[in-house]
Amino acid sequence: MAKKAFFDEEAIRFLRGLKRNNKREWFEARRAIYEEKLRAPMLALIERLTEGMAEYAPAHMRPAAKCMFRIYRDTRFSSDKSPYKTHLGAWWARNGLEKTSGGGYYMHVGASEFVIAAGVYMPEKNQLLAIRRRFLEHHEEWKKLIEDKKLLRSFHVHDPMALTRPPKGFPAEHPAIEWIKWRQWGVTAHLPAETALQAGLAEDIAKRFRLAAPLVDFLNAPFVRAERPRALWTGGRLHG
Repeated sequence: MAKKAFFDEEAIRFLRGLKRNNKREWFEARRAIYEEKLRAPMLALIERLTEGMAEYAPAHMRPAAKCMFRIYRDTRFSSDKSPYKTHLGAWWARNGLEKTSGGGYYMHVGASEFVIAAGVYMPEKNQLLAIRRRFLEHHEEWKKLIEDKKLLRSFHVHDPMALTRPPKGFPAEHPAIEWIKWRQWGVTAHLPAETALQAGLAEDIAKRFRLAAPLVDFLNAPFVRAERPRALWTGGRLHG
């Protein structure tokens, strides 16, 4: 039996229509399409990917509903009052870091592109400092990870939002200073929106996530303490 895709063309049409008509009236008139063609398939895709993480990222396994972002925008502090995002995304945080940042895995289906990413994005102050300090002694390990040819065939290095000068307290002559000046560390793949329509979508995402797993683990190392075994979320059930 041929493998079935998670999303179909109606899902992409919905997102493109939402981009042109970002209004509650338009969305509510088509909520059934959103629920059937976007939300339900996204949850199924997340669950499939989460099951596979048992092999390479068990500490990131969470219920699908906890990974998926809301499509509603927070407009409280934005001049753009559009009520909806024009993409539907998911983030697999590490256990214990759900309410902060830490390293994780990300993907979204959007009106104009499909994005797959992994790393640490806009970390809070304490995490930013902890990662920078890690580079002081482990920069050779990081160099191998961030310059890995297999990784860079599947991703590009994400915009690091680097400082122009070394952060306070870090020596300008240190061999890792260029990485220390970064404010976020990750890799990203920007693919055509139609990528979402491929039957092998879950396998492609999982392959890229697996390649990025050593990088994510490296970035999370400063936040990980000796841990007791935790229950894992697999197949819709908790095990442990």
